[in-house]
Amino acid sequence: MIGRLLAALGVACATLATPAHADTLVENVDGMTLDTEGKVIRFSGMVIGDDGRIEAILTRGASRPRDVEYQIDGKGRVVLPGLIDAHLHVMGIGFGALTLDLSDTGSLEEAQTRIAEYAAANPGRRWIIGRGWNQEKWGLGRFPTAAEIDAVVPDRPVWLERVDGHAGWANSAAMEAAGIGSGVKDPVGGRIERIGRSLRPSGIFVDAASALIERALPKPRPEDRDLALQKAQQILLRNGITAVADMGTSIEDWQSFRRAGDGGWLNLRIMAYAGGTEAMELIGGPGPSPWLYQDRLRLNGVKLYLDGALGSRGAWLKKPYADDPGNRGLALLTPAQLRNLMSRAALDKFQVAVHAIGDQANAEILAAIGELSDTYTGDRRWRIEHAQIVDTTDIALFAKHGVIASMQPVHQTSDRLMAEARLDPTRLAGAYAWKSIDARGAVLAFGSDAPVESPNPFAGLATAFTRQDSNDRPFGGWLPAERVSREAALAGFTANAAYAGYADGLFGRLLPGEQADFIFVDTDPMLATPKQVRETQVLETWVGGRRVYSKESTDKGG
Repeated sequence: MIGRLLAALGVACATLATPAHADTLVENVDGMTLDTEGKVIRFSGMVIGDDGRIEAILTRGASRPRDVEYQIDGKGRVVLPGLIDAHLHVMGIGFGALTLDLSDTGSLEEAQTRIAEYAAANPGRRWIIGRGWNQEKWGLGRFPTAAEIDAVVPDRPVWLERVDGHAGWANSAAMEAAGIGSGVKDPVGGRIERIGRSLRPSGIFVDAASALIERALPKPRPEDRDLALQKAQQILLRNGITAVADMGTSIEDWQSFRRAGDGGWLNLRIMAYAGGTEAMELIGGPGPSPWLYQDRLRLNGVKLYLDGALGSRGAWLKKPYADDPGNRGLALLTPAQLRNLMSRAALDKFQVAVHAIGDQANAEILAAIGELSDTYTGDRRWRIEHAQIVDTTDIALFAKHGVIASMQPVHQTSDRLMAEARLDPTRLAGAYAWKSIDARGAVLAFGSDAPVESPNPFAGLATAFTRQDSNDRPFGGWLPAERVSREAALAGFTANAAYAGYADGLFGRLLPGEQADFIFVDTDPMLATPKQVRETQVLETWVGGRRVYSKESTDKGG
């Protein structure tokens, strides 16, 4: 798979010439990377040029360069390519770390306590803003209500985004501040949950309806955004992530990325996808941006939304939800709107990435790509983000149309019980179908969707080849035929993720000519148990041949 996609790079991996002079020799490592066929190459040393790129990888026993400016002793530690998250939200991670986080709450009561404590600790904040709640995890059997926030914070507006980002929970003060009353109708592509059979809003706003509250939120200042970016970079780099695809980049986000690049503190590589065609035009103008700041930033294309999420029953299905007869979810775009937006982007060679979770949404975007591919030829690399529930009859269309399946392995473990409740067994056959998509020749790019999930890539790696959660459940794996190999899992977080963002040949593998993005870890993911893989510790993170994170220094307070 990787070989077919990347062989054009023409990088020889078996016998590598050793340069007579180089800047840095990283020696005495247990290194691994993937070759053009997706097989693991083992090496014991790397030569890094003064441009921050790999000049050679050195196998055990091969001659070493005689004249180097710097020599680094790897102390026998495992070295991997810097990991790439193919789908997350950079600023969401940063702001999530700076605001109220409910992602680890196990009950409504625990969430109420956390909300009250946060409000008491932050008396000067005009709004209480947070995210991460999940009524399914709480075992609540329903959505929470505004009254349940009012009981602990009645005097200030509170707005809390659901864990998947596809619904929000407001208190009465927030609805009052936004002018939301019984007379407000559901917007196109959204739903306001009501109390009983009345028109009175319950406090839950699904998908496009969230904008009714969000328009009243205080806007972050540029310095707030820069602080969030700094925080996000710290979190990602300490998790061994050196590059990301940022899904839904706004013009304000882009300006923060540019300030970081101009100021020399952009250490993360960001492949940006604008949040809609308007932001795409503001950021990119006539087309995708060039690579900036030594391959650290590029606007690749646009992110579009076709449906919602399973958790809020907004995913667009071919048949009604098993646990909500009559509800097929939300189509956020009509077929004509979808094709018009895709055409607008493709006309100027922007890459198109479309959020599709339900089987009807996936069928619709696959059909649209099939129609548009005859007009917009060339290396388009159409992307479907999530592709969680796909009709088995549609799976072959990913490879047929050259569609990249940008998927998040940890969603399978988080959503397993919910998916079983929402869907019947027939539809589960195409749920999180990594192996089926890969086996038919499509590209799998893996990510986390952070802050929806933890950005820890090792949890995703282990899930990809086990179909089990951190407690080894279910025994033998959920729908175990959809497991992928360890090599394919690593490719999903490295070479394939780079390919998905037009970065193949730039980074994603430790081969000559590519950026020296690598990590020292305490575990060999090809040999360790799933539990050991999940518990992998990142010891150091290097980007462009420069160390940007050290666990030892951080532990010492450095």
